[in-house]
Amino acid sequence: QVQPVESGGGLVQRGGSLRLSCTYSGGTFSSYGMGWFRQAPGKEREYVGDIAWSGSSTNFADAVKGRFTISRGDAANTAELQMNRLKPEDTAIYYCAAKWSPWGPRTSPNQYHYWGRGTQVTVSS
Repeated sequence: QVQPVESGGGLVQRGGSLRLSCTYSGGTFSSYGMGWFRQAPGKEREYVGDIAWSGSSTNFADAVKGRFTISRGDAANTAELQMNRLKPEDTAIYYCAAKWSPWGPRTSPNQYHYWGRGTQVTVSS
C-alpha cells in the first residue's frame, strides 16, 4: 500500500553526476527521516546516507562523504540524493526507505521500512 518509487538512475561516466528522487504513493504516514542504501551484485546492502526531518540533519557513509548530498523533497516523506564525482565503485542499485524509529543507529537498515524496489546506477570508467 505504502510504496516508495526511486527514480533518476542511469548510466554515467566516471566523474559525472546523477540525482535520485524518492517519492511515496499509496497513503500518508509519519516518519523520522529517509535513508538511502545501495547494493551491488553479489554484495550486501550498504548504507549510503540519510536525512532526519528534525533540523534536516544529514549523515553519510565514509565512502560518499564530500560527494553526495541529501535534501528534502517537495512532498512529505520524500528525499533527493545528489551524487557528484561518481566512481565505478558507486555502481549499484539504490534504494530509499523511511525511518520508523527516532532512536537507534541511523546507518542500520533495521531502522527503516517501506523499501522501494530500487533504481540502477551504473558508473563507467
